[in-house]
Amino acid sequence: MAEGRAGHGEAAPGDHLHTGYQLWLVGHQLEHRRAPWRDPYSFQPEAKPRWNLAGWPFGLVYWPLKRGLGTVAGWNLFVLLGFLGAGGFAALWLRELELRRSASVVGGLAFALAPYLQAQWSAGHLLAWIAMLLPLSLFALERARRHSTWWLALAGAALASIPLSGQLHLALAAIPFFAAYALVRFRPALLLVVPALLAGLAAYGAAVRDTTGAGGRSFAQVERYSADPSDLVSRHAHEIEQFIYLGLTVLVLALVGLALLLASRRRGLAAVLGLGALVPALLALGANLPGYETLWRHLPGLRNTRVPERLMPVACLALAALVAVAVSRARWPGTAALVALVLVVDLRVGVFHQTAADEHNRAYAALRAQPSGRLLELPVYLPDRQEASVYLYYAMQAPRERPAGYSTTAPLEADKQLRELQKSPCRSLGALGVRYIAAHAAANPCGGRLLRRDGPIASYALRR
Repeated sequence: MAEGRAGHGEAAPGDHLHTGYQLWLVGHQLEHRRAPWRDPYSFQPEAKPRWNLAGWPFGLVYWPLKRGLGTVAGWNLFVLLGFLGAGGFAALWLRELELRRSASVVGGLAFALAPYLQAQWSAGHLLAWIAMLLPLSLFALERARRHSTWWLALAGAALASIPLSGQLHLALAAIPFFAAYALVRFRPALLLVVPALLAGLAAYGAAVRDTTGAGGRSFAQVERYSADPSDLVSRHAHEIEQFIYLGLTVLVLALVGLALLLASRRRGLAAVLGLGALVPALLALGANLPGYETLWRHLPGLRNTRVPERLMPVACLALAALVAVAVSRARWPGTAALVALVLVVDLRVGVFHQTAADEHNRAYAALRAQPSGRLLELPVYLPDRQEASVYLYYAMQAPRERPAGYSTTAPLEADKQLRELQKSPCRSLGALGVRYIAAHAAANPCGGRLLRRDGPIASYALRR
C-alpha cells in the first residue's frame, strides 16, 4: 500500500521503504542487544553509527508486525493502524471536551481521513503517524485538567516525542498550538512546552547538525514544494506534498462549528481552533503566500525547512474539532451517521495503490549467507536521491554495513565519499572494507564472483 510506482523487477523506490527500514531497525537492534536508537549500517565506514530518531516511538509497534506478518503485510497493517490511531486519539480528545460521543467519533473520522494525511500515509512519510501524538497530548491535558495532574506526564511525553521522532518541521507548529491551547484550557500545562523545545534542540543536534541538511535549504526548494491556493479545494496536485485538499464538507461544517463556539462565548477555544486551522493552511502556500520568504528567512527553525505543507496536520486536527462541535449541536436523529457517510465520500482521494515489493530476493539471500564485509550497491546514488531508498529496503533482507544510505541529513564525510564513488565505483573498495557488490540493473565493473542473480539484481563477492 503506497504510491503505486513501478519496480521494474525489484522493489519500487519511495519513502515508505525508508520509513520501514527505520522502524525495522528498532526491533533488529533490540534482538541483537544493541542500542535501538542507532543505525550501524548506513554510511559506513565514513560515519559513526547514526541516530535513528524515526524509530521512536512507533518502531516498538512495527517490530511485532514485521516479525509476525513479514515486510509487506506488516507494513500494510501498520498503515491501517495509523488511521485507527489518528482517529481514535482525536475522538478521545474531543470526548474530553464534553462533546457528544457520536460527534467525537465524526471528528476523529474527519482527522483520520484528512486528505493531507492520506497522502502522507501513501507516501510512507512518518509525519502521518507522528501527527496522532498531538491529539494524544491534548487528550492527556484535558484528563489532567479534570482528573489528575499525573496525566501531564503523558501529555508531555507525547508532545516531546514529536521533535524526538525527527519531525522537527511539524514541531514548529505543534508546540505553539499546544501552548496556545494550554493557555486557554489549563495553564499549568504550559510548563510542558519547555521539555518539548529542549527535545527539539537535542534532536537537531543529534540528527541535523554537521550534516548535509545543517546549512539550511534554498528558497528554490521551497518554491518547488509550495502549494497553490486552489490546492486547498482541489483533489489534484502535481506533487504529493502539495496535496492539501481540505474537503468541502469539512470547510462548511468547520465554519458552522466556529460560529457556534463564538456564540456560546467559548471565544478562547474558538480562537485557538480557528487560528490552528487558518495559519498552517496559509503557510502551506509557501512561496505563493506574500511575505512568506521574509518569514522563512528570519523565523528560527523555518530556515531549515523546504516543504511548507508539513505544518498541515495541525490544521487538519483543528478543522476536525470544529466539525465535531458542529455535529454535537445538531439534534436531529442520525445526523452524525449522515455526516460520517458524507465525509467518507468527500474525503476519499484514492492515493493508495498496489506498489511493487520484492520481499524475498534470492540475490540478497545469497549475500546474507556470506562472511563479514561491507556491501556496495550499484549504481551509486547520492544520499538525497529517493532511488537509494531501495537499498535500505534490501538492507532488511541482508543487514551489513554499506558506504551508501538515504537521508537528506547525511554525514558530510559520507556524502563526499559517495560523490567519489559515483565517479569511480571500484576505487578504494579495499580501503573501505567493501567485499561484496549488489548490481541493480547495472553492470559490475569491479569484477568478482557471481553469487546469485534474481531479476535485475545480481550479487557478487569481490576477489581479495
